[in-house]
Amino acid sequence: MRDVTSVLLLAGSTEATRLADVLVRVHGVDVLSSLAGVTTAPTGRAGRTRAGGFGGAEGLAQHLRDRPVDALIDATHPFAAVMPFSAAAAAAATATPSCRLLRPPWVPTPADRWVDVPDLAAAAAALSSLGARRVLLTVGRQSTWAFADHDAWFLVRAIEAPEVVPADHRLLLERGPFEVTSERAVLLEHRIDAVVSKNAGGTATMAKLVSARELEISVVMVARPAPPDVTIVSSVDHAVAWLDGAVGL
Repeated sequence: MRDVTSVLLLAGSTEATRLADVLVRVHGVDVLSSLAGVTTAPTGRAGRTRAGGFGGAEGLAQHLRDRPVDALIDATHPFAAVMPFSAAAAAAATATPSCRLLRPPWVPTPADRWVDVPDLAAAAAALSSLGARRVLLTVGRQSTWAFADHDAWFLVRAIEAPEVVPADHRLLLERGPFEVTSERAVLLEHRIDAVVSKNAGGTATMAKLVSARELEISVVMVARPAPPDVTIVSSVDHAVAWLDGAVGL
């Protein structure tokens, strides 16, 4: 055991930022947060950081061999489709204790008007089935391509400008968290009749769902990709408890 517990934290979620802060400031852990580089101005965080990929599962495994850590925590975004599997494979190849920090998904209430779809293509098709004409699109800047040929009007909200956008759109560059009052105002001002969202879970962007429910607006909800078969913890507190049990704090 090292004198100071060391963690490679695969970041990309709100929980990753909070976890780094707790581990560094409260427990004195040496945390290296790895950012994919998708956002050019990421949220500041405690501990050390790096940006960019590793070169797949084998590249990450080699990184762990060259720079061993006590534990690997995958706290990438719930819609990260590749990195969770690379992390699981690299951890297994190097016998590095690991877990996936994955917040719970949103669950609809009886008052919600959700259309659950498996992917982005199905989301675009669902808008046509609904007859939606004015859509709040909140799927992240790397996923707007799926709606490029759709003939509805889109209010595209993202942290940074997407490279591909629908032909008829307005761009709204904002970073959450959002409040119900402001979300309701956005929906009313732009006469939104459908919302498209990924089921990211959490509280930062949940206000749009509450506002859509109150205004009886349909929400096309894209399901998460399936996670690898690994230990999953659902909160920062659970991640800290897992790390303490696995390697000690």
